[in-house]
Amino acid sequence: MNRRQFLTGSALTLAASAFDLRGVPADVRVDSPLRLSTSSIHFIDLPIEKACERIAGLGFEAIDIWCAYENCPHLDDVLQRLGPDGLKETLDRHKLKLYAFSTYVGGYAKYAELLGKAGGGVAIQGSSGPCKPEELTARMKTFIESLKPLVELAEKHNSHLAIENHGQALLDGLDSFKAFVDLNRSSRLGIALAPYHLQARNASVEEAIRICGAQLLFFYAWQKAEGMGQLPGHGPADFKPWLGALAEQKYRGYVNPFMHGHVKPDIMDAALARSRDYLRGLARAV
Repeated sequence: MNRRQFLTGSALTLAASAFDLRGVPADVRVDSPLRLSTSSIHFIDLPIEKACERIAGLGFEAIDIWCAYENCPHLDDVLQRLGPDGLKETLDRHKLKLYAFSTYVGGYAKYAELLGKAGGGVAIQGSSGPCKPEELTARMKTFIESLKPLVELAEKHNSHLAIENHGQALLDGLDSFKAFVDLNRSSRLGIALAPYHLQARNASVEEAIRICGAQLLFFYAWQKAEGMGQLPGHGPADFKPWLGALAEQKYRGYVNPFMHGHVKPDIMDAALARSRDYLRGLARAV
């Protein structure tokens, strides 16, 4: 590690301790019990108020509110109907914290002011198209530079921007994680790690967590499998090494059980309860 890398890493670590990067108070002990959130899209057929009620009733501490991906109505409904005060009132009523906005459709800029006024949090979006290995550093540098206006919005609205890894995307394999972390100079910018897409390319989830370090802002508890098998405790993946790597890196964010698929609310209730119990059981053994 050269001097510049050391200083950059030190600055990011200091920023992580000084700011509430992940909707978590900066003074939370790193050995605190497992903190769980989940995504509103799991209850796509319900209004956002009912989705919050279900998620809180299952014992999750926080929520990731989704944009119009697969026509999920929640984030746009909050923007157009509830507004920040209405969202805060809904969350307070259910003793639920705001963790993230998933802004794959619409983009972060559309929701930046809403997120800030609702208390701040993490906004998640994707990267850009894939590139040849020899082009990775240059393409990643250009991509990160292109995010400067959004990073400035995050600063203005007391929030953070997390870029998700995805198959056939710029942020995809471990080399791209390394390039991102080495080039990123902002404590307001980081990574939303999706193990599903890493498993699809036979990449180590634990190694990705270690590479991200303090720049890991969001963790999808999500495995490559079909249907309900995507959820923790349902499919074949052993999440214990992943939780161990998160603890090793002193990750202070929420662990977010996740899947894609249209499931009726009562079935999803039972599935998420099983994931919750599975993760809690593993966390006690880590």
